Amino acid sequence: MQAKTKFEFKLGAATREAFGKALVELGKTNRDIVVCDADLSKSTFTNLFAKEFPDRFFECGIAESNMVAIGAGLAASGKIPFVSSFSAFVLNKGFEQLRVTAAYPNINLKVVGTHSGISIGEDGPSQMSIEDLSLACSLPGFSVLSPADEVSMTALMKVAVQHKGPMFIRAGRAKAPIVYSTDHRFEIGKSAQLADGEDVTILATGLLVAEALRAHELLDAEGIAARVIDLYSIKPIDRAAIEQASRQTGALVVGEEHLTDCGLGVRVAQVVAETNPCPVEFVGIDNTYAESGSPDQLLDKYGLRAANLVDAVRRVLRRRH
Repeated sequence: MQAKTKFEFKLGAATREAFGKALVELGKTNRDIVVCDADLSKSTFTNLFAKEFPDRFFECGIAESNMVAIGAGLAASGKIPFVSSFSAFVLNKGFEQLRVTAAYPNINLKVVGTHSGISIGEDGPSQMSIEDLSLACSLPGFSVLSPADEVSMTALMKVAVQHKGPMFIRAGRAKAPIVYSTDHRFEIGKSAQLADGEDVTILATGLLVAEALRAHELLDAEGIAARVIDLYSIKPIDRAAIEQASRQTGALVVGEEHLTDCGLGVRVAQVVAETNPCPVEFVGIDNTYAESGSPDQLLDKYGLRAANLVDAVRRVLRRRH
């Protein structure tokens, strides 16, 4: 079960809902923003944009590949298109079009995948995207962002509109604890240090950021000072923050709601190997698909909790010593 700590965050909206609401607000001041959806607008919350701006919303039906190509065409004509569906659908079904019509020509297409990870719950493994970060990062020229809460999603949507180039933004179905204040500044290629510590660093993304802060408190009770960094920009990644953490703490733990074989941890390990090698442990989904269950049941069963991060910290500190 989830560890009980003083970090009992206020539960905010799901990042998919924050995405939909941010679209509407951005659309009010920028008429170049258009939206494409694949028959899931109620789930992705793009229905809010459709209601407000019906002439700038394009329902593409259950045809994710075609939706991506339509979005790329709109981008080529000077619009700022957001194409959205479940991550499992838009990345897997639309990958060839993402590669050929968006990445290769470096088109200004914004791709938002909702219902990412296993926290979608009872819908089951066919709709759980646990490979999306890997697929998105493999596309040359793409920026890849993974907000932790509604505040960071709202802020990063503004960044996405200003950025020129293809982008993937990861969103979740479950309500997310609020870890940021509304005045925090976000930049592509940067990260956020949310807790200080000199003994070990926990680098996390998405829902694992709140769990990392809970782990920070549990470790503090054991006399272990854990730094916590939110790597909300998966690509480009904040190499300077990772190198600094490896040099100053000499031990890292990476937490993600994604396959450890090919996600954030692999990108962190690459930076560590190239800059300052040190022990690294990984908390994520280990070479398996999940199953149907409540979000809490799944996060518990597959080890994506503060207690699992604490165990990983103990392992990495033993390796360092």
